[in-house]
Amino acid sequence: MRSAFQRAISGVRWYVRELMDESAYDRYVAHARRNHPDAEVPNRRDFERMRTDRQEADPRQGFRCC
Repeated sequence: MRSAFQRAISGVRWYVRELMDESAYDRYVAHARRNHPDAEVPNRRDFERMRTDRQEADPRQGFRCC
């Protein structure tokens, strides 16, 4: 059984990952495998490149200052 400290650390880790959108790739992979099982899933680097390109092409996708 996990201690209260371990649960707290796990909760903080989850929160930071969600806040920084670090879990976007994990959600993308889960979605792709569930809805498009035959499609090739890009690696994290390619996913981040596609995401950055999409954000830069459409300013409504997110603010990028630099």
